[in-house]
Amino acid sequence: MAEPEDIRSISKVTKDYRVLGTWCNLTLYGAYDTALLDGAYRLIQYYEDLFTVNNNGSEVMRINRAAGDKAVKVSHATYTLVKRAISESRQHYGFNAAIGPLVKLWHIGFEDARVPANAEITERRELINPDNIVLNDDNFSVHLLQAGMELDLGGIAKGYIADRIHEFFRAYGYTSGIINLGGNLLMIGDAPHHSDGKWRVGIRNPLAQTAETIFTITTGASSVVTSGIAERRLEVDGKSYHHIIDPETGYPHDNDIACVTVLSCESIDGEIETTRLFFADGPLPDYDHGAIFVYRDKSIELVNLSQEAVHISDPEFYIKTGPDIS
Repeated sequence: MAEPEDIRSISKVTKDYRVLGTWCNLTLYGAYDTALLDGAYRLIQYYEDLFTVNNNGSEVMRINRAAGDKAVKVSHATYTLVKRAISESRQHYGFNAAIGPLVKLWHIGFEDARVPANAEITERRELINPDNIVLNDDNFSVHLLQAGMELDLGGIAKGYIADRIHEFFRAYGYTSGIINLGGNLLMIGDAPHHSDGKWRVGIRNPLAQTAETIFTITTGASSVVTSGIAERRLEVDGKSYHHIIDPETGYPHDNDIACVTVLSCESIDGEIETTRLFFADGPLPDYDHGAIFVYRDKSIELVNLSQEAVHISDPEFYIKTGPDIS
């Protein structure tokens, strides 16, 4: 059905930026120049400079360098994100912001990736206990109690930043757009280029490192975050290891899930929940967010979503039948 002319002709600006170690895209509807997009890009750079572990001058790296020695005072933004990350880590459901030493040991996704010896894994696991981190709300300081401990906010930072960019756009009166931080998507308001006001989000095949889309989600304003096993892998002696390390074992978490997609209001919640659900090995009872599980056998399970919201484009994948959970 043809869309009304006023919907199809709405103004839009969009721009790609190289930031956060990947290509990001920002889009605003109802705008006529990229000045606000450039402002958002500078804000992303600001947060990256605070949170990254790839720059020794970042606040997170100052915390890491002082491990076992002293507490480090940081900005309100860094302290807020670290406090949320440590709170989640202490629930021991799979997310662990102190897992840096283990991740570096495996280094999956980099040229020096390898399968460590059991003794090495045991040694590094002694350095990832989130209970050995002291937070001081009075002066915004963070103290890693053991030398060799490291914070890594990579599993939560993009969600936090996406939410801040959303607030930035909203402060200037813009109510429709897309924030794409390298696969972490946040759709703002209604989709003005579709007559039903819904956004369409394609999910790539988690069993292959290609751009092939296996299904499309139709959704209103929401964050869509996906975590899967195809992003970074290590192949050794005929065995494949993905990059999602289980802090309880020190090895990549072994289950039947290929990827989890979470739909939520706040992007930071989506980041956290993809990890929670991946380590839960499937749907949780009384779960609040929308979620889609893709399993290694190419079956798909929906939680709090109707089948009409998911259009499968690859016939090898199929939605599991069962009780209505939408």
